[in-house]
Amino acid sequence: MSVEQSIAHQSLDEIRAQALNEIKTAVTAEDVQELNTRYLGRKGVMTQVLRTIANLPAEERPAAGRQANQVKQQIDTACRETLARLAAGAQHLERLDVSLPGRSAAPGGLHPLTRITRRICDIFTRMGFEVVEGPEVESDYYNFEALNFPKDHPARDMQDTFFVSDDIVLRTHTSPAQPRVMEKRQPPVRIIAPGKVYRCDSDLTHTPMFHQVEGLLVDEGVCFGDLKGTLTAFVHQMFDEQIKVRFRPSFFPFTEPSAEVDILCVICRGTGCRVCSQTGWLEILGSGMVHPAVLENVGYDTRRVTGFAFGMGVERITMLKYGVDDIRKYFENDIRFLRQF
Repeated sequence: MSVEQSIAHQSLDEIRAQALNEIKTAVTAEDVQELNTRYLGRKGVMTQVLRTIANLPAEERPAAGRQANQVKQQIDTACRETLARLAAGAQHLERLDVSLPGRSAAPGGLHPLTRITRRICDIFTRMGFEVVEGPEVESDYYNFEALNFPKDHPARDMQDTFFVSDDIVLRTHTSPAQPRVMEKRQPPVRIIAPGKVYRCDSDLTHTPMFHQVEGLLVDEGVCFGDLKGTLTAFVHQMFDEQIKVRFRPSFFPFTEPSAEVDILCVICRGTGCRVCSQTGWLEILGSGMVHPAVLENVGYDTRRVTGFAFGMGVERITMLKYGVDDIRKYFENDIRFLRQF
């Protein structure tokens, strides 16, 4: 290969690389047209290169000409493709009406169960109660035995339990937080424990996972009258002061005496309807005086201190507060339902 041919090949390679890079980075169609003229026009770079080929020896001209034409064709193809790309982008921009107002994200809101849980906690904290939490995966001891549920006790059948192992369960209520706190503190103790609980149950009014708020007050001289006054004040603040409250004898292993708390039906105001099964009353929570065995399990002197406890299902309170007839609606994530709150 002669010196002239080597120089011609090197120049063509450099011209091709430079031209393709400039065309690739062109921003407008005018830039591409200017590059096309600079490299392929009558006075362009490739025209000058083709003219120098005539000065090469006759046997070298065919190869040099073919290479020059290849470079010229590559530059021309790059120009066409870049023009097409820029034209397609311009069409897309023309379809975008920037004068239209933007689509803002819809504002979110608190889930109704979250709203009611916060409302319950707010009412009791203003009464002097402290909010505490406990583990959802709980030991059998704190979930049952510490609360006066001995092993094989028939009362355990009241709660269909998810067992992780023989001694570990998914908590069936948030009451285990009570002995956990009492083990670490001396009276007075005033706590409420909101959280998720789990039971093997599912229908219109029950789900395998639901929410509870349990309360406990232990101090000297606490009596059933204190329990009635506290829960009556809660009902009046949660619903309204015209709602009547009644305490109906019941049984819970961790309280004695025990009582179910009913309120006058918020739908029919006592006249009887489908919601209250024509009784005029609705059950909303369970309560009672803390069983002495529970206090003894944490080392409290039952001759000196007494206490009361209560527990309520947040879903139940929410259904009554908002008139919802199916508990499953809370967990279906239907936006049409949730937007109502």
